[in-house]
Amino acid sequence: MRQPASSARAAASSAPGNVGDVRKANLARVLSVIAGTGDAGRLSRADIAQRSQLTKASVSSLVADLLVAGLAIEIGVHRDGERGRPSVGLVLNPARCVMGMEINVDYIAAGLVDLSGKLLAHEIRPRTNHRSNSGEVLAALGELSRNLQEAAQSQGLAILGGALAVPGLVDEEQFTVLQAPNLGWEGQDLDVAALLPEPKTRFRLFNEANASALAQQQLMEAQDRDFLFVSGEVGIGGGLIIDAELFVGPQGHAGELGHVVIAPDGKACSCGGRGCLETVAGQEAILAAANLGAVADSESRQERIGRLYQALETGAEPAVGAVAEAGKSLGIAVASAMRLYNVSTVVFGGHFAALEQWLRPAMEASLQVHAPSIAAQARLLCSPLGQTGALVGAARSVVGDLLEAPHQLVG
Repeated sequence: MRQPASSARAAASSAPGNVGDVRKANLARVLSVIAGTGDAGRLSRADIAQRSQLTKASVSSLVADLLVAGLAIEIGVHRDGERGRPSVGLVLNPARCVMGMEINVDYIAAGLVDLSGKLLAHEIRPRTNHRSNSGEVLAALGELSRNLQEAAQSQGLAILGGALAVPGLVDEEQFTVLQAPNLGWEGQDLDVAALLPEPKTRFRLFNEANASALAQQQLMEAQDRDFLFVSGEVGIGGGLIIDAELFVGPQGHAGELGHVVIAPDGKACSCGGRGCLETVAGQEAILAAANLGAVADSESRQERIGRLYQALETGAEPAVGAVAEAGKSLGIAVASAMRLYNVSTVVFGGHFAALEQWLRPAMEASLQVHAPSIAAQARLLCSPLGQTGALVGAARSVVGDLLEAPHQLVG
């Protein structure tokens, strides 16, 4: 397994460097201390010096840089004790944010996330993106982005960077979607500059499930350092967190649960294979098995999903059977994943979370049949993030990059 990023960073920070490198590291240390207070309160310069183990003079100089860069602000006054003059508190600047965006099969979305990781605003627009030209999709997303940029400006918010999540394998460095079967894209270069011109810091490209896993990580207990996030939409994605770090593997394919083969002689899959989990438990597969084809050319998938829930609420077949079969197949795939990755916690998002009450019984029974020795230790959770998970996770990653390297904005 590759060295965890946290270990790599620790190794790098312990290596000798020049004065500039030391100042960059100390700048990040001070900002980390400020960020670490969360909603608990504000810290004085003396508090920061104590927690960072830097001198008060150094902290004052570093804080001055962070104030000029707009990453921190002074707020109110408080006393460090019963005696002494009041001190000014420091917090992350709530008027600085990052834009997260998502392209999925049936919608595009964008949102603003502040430096504390809070989602300030978001908008989701239905749009049929399957087999749409990538340029047209990015143009529509660019329009949505501009609307949010204008809203941010009117509220005094400055957007520092951005991120985009898509349901497929990506080359982040080249901003290329290598393969996104459910979009019908392969080898698509994305003009991300059209989405957020001249960001002050970086713009990143993510696999949708990986981004959702990173967002979910913020909601997990401290002991949950290892878990598999399973994203259910038209396709099925997976994001793997190992030792509190996203693990994607050498080529970025790790966690792709949707293309685990559960039926060697099963149906053809959009990936080019046969018998993948997605052919039974993906949205379209469940709707087809429930005999919920479109009643009119104008009927959207979301309207068909609405009819599925109505049928499930009344206990109607074949809808109940279709979801149960999906749960059974999901249990088989989860059993394999738990053994392969040595994780006991699996978190389900997207339509899997929405279908929990009908899906869980069959899934748990299947897990008990196929992995009885580990079924008792399995923690099967459902994510509350809904459709915001991918854009929030992607944006928070850029925020994390910025907090670790604030010198990017310190001129």
